Amino acid sequence: MSAIYNSQAAKRPVNLSLNEDLVLKLREVTGNLSERVETLLVAFLEAEHARRAEADTALTNAVAAWNAFGERVGSFADEHSTL
Repeated sequence: MSAIYNSQAAKRPVNLSLNEDLVLKLREVTGNLSERVETLLVAFLEAEHARRAEADTALTNAVAAWNAFGERVGSFADEHSTL
């Protein structure tokens, strides 16, 4: 499936609390609910990794821009500090 987790790892049962009616409706449209949920969780994990990487990049760029501004202009506090 994906390189962000070991798709060959052993499967184990887990307990989930799901709406009973939702589960009944899902069983009408999918033969393997566990496989479908796993596929959806992989998609969520991939999207979350991408979102966090994008946020990290944005933060890194903001810090770099602020540092460049500070080097170019200096600090407002430097002009008014009594230390």
